[in-house]
Amino acid sequence: MPGKVVTGAQWGDEGKGKYIDILASCADMVVRSQGGNNAGHTVVVGDKTYKLHLIPSGILYKDCVNVIGAGVVVDPEAILSEIDELSRQGVAADSLAIDPRCHCIMPWHILLDALSEKSRGESDIGTTKKGIGPCYMDKAERSGIRMHDFINPSRLEKAILEAGARKNELIASIYHESPLDLSEIYQKYRVFSDRLRPFVKDTTVLVYDALKSDKNVLFEGAQGTLLDLDMGTYPYVTSSHPVTGGACIGAGVGPTLINECCGVAKAYTTRVGKGPFPTELFNETGDYIRERGHEYGTTTGRPRRTGWFDAVVVRYSVRINGLTELILNKIDPLAGLKSLKVCTGYKINGKITSEFPADFSELAFCEPQYEEFEGFDGDISSCGSYSELPRALKTYVEAIEEMCSCPIRMIGTGPSRDNVIRR
Repeated sequence: MPGKVVTGAQWGDEGKGKYIDILASCADMVVRSQGGNNAGHTVVVGDKTYKLHLIPSGILYKDCVNVIGAGVVVDPEAILSEIDELSRQGVAADSLAIDPRCHCIMPWHILLDALSEKSRGESDIGTTKKGIGPCYMDKAERSGIRMHDFINPSRLEKAILEAGARKNELIASIYHESPLDLSEIYQKYRVFSDRLRPFVKDTTVLVYDALKSDKNVLFEGAQGTLLDLDMGTYPYVTSSHPVTGGACIGAGVGPTLINECCGVAKAYTTRVGKGPFPTELFNETGDYIRERGHEYGTTTGRPRRTGWFDAVVVRYSVRINGLTELILNKIDPLAGLKSLKVCTGYKINGKITSEFPADFSELAFCEPQYEEFEGFDGDISSCGSYSELPRALKTYVEAIEEMCSCPIRMIGTGPSRDNVIRR
């Protein structure tokens, strides 16, 4: 390190949690900078599985400081539930620090998220209904409740009653639903306020001081590049910036303090919810990859759409993130397939392009151009070095590396933190 960003190079769900967990073993601090509990990072340690949504993956290391930066939207009930679950698993959250500038997801955000999706009908965008978008909307509108208001006993009730009254009017007049009981919300959330107060600190100071002291600081991305609000496949995107630049904004640090940018990509492609997906498979091969890869959402449980590896997408991620290295994860679910395909370009309106289009509506009509590779067999989870991998698999990895113009430094051969080959 000392300043390293790990981001998803596809549509999220690439397995970033596993690699952040691995990298956190030599990190002094792990920082979440955007998103909310719509993220889902799964870490397998021995016979234990940890499912993290808001809390950084460094929480599993007792000497690591874990930061939730100002760009994250925090559901008070959800984060306390996560803290309690970790405690039941024997993991303390004493090292957690939450920035006072974080915006709070309140009950009306969750309700409005669901009502908005329902009102879209068949044009819904597939949100997780966790209140993320409505909370970011209030942030942009300058009407949200920030964590420093939430933990202040003299301001909390007023903040809830004023913000809630505006939302109740919207809920009743636009969606014709019953308004929320704001007094009941206050009574419930003031307990959350008391519990969260000890965790709230100015994290911009903590992160800056750590970087200036040459501590190893790992910036943990949530979601993926193609879900970025500006650079993703809009409108089927998240409400924040999962790209590497978003780490600077959400954590409150300048770009000169970032030394490395690492992208995590699956050896195939997945996507949750609606939106264009050029290499999607609607056949037995797609079902095979889904079941072998256990492709079901950590947060929602929804089955993920599956498809061949798309080098156009990952090249785009390399470019807009300034990636210095790639991690190729979940290569093991491809074992047993007779052949593997990689998308090298798109045919759009009769012309072939190797660049990801700015007008994402073109993806709905594009024809992916494939290069085919020999498949491989066998259990590769026990392979301890690159040389032990099947010849056909090494050919596949090296082709992806060349197509994406970025070195592949690690390869995931199974779910455990031990199932990793370093190159």
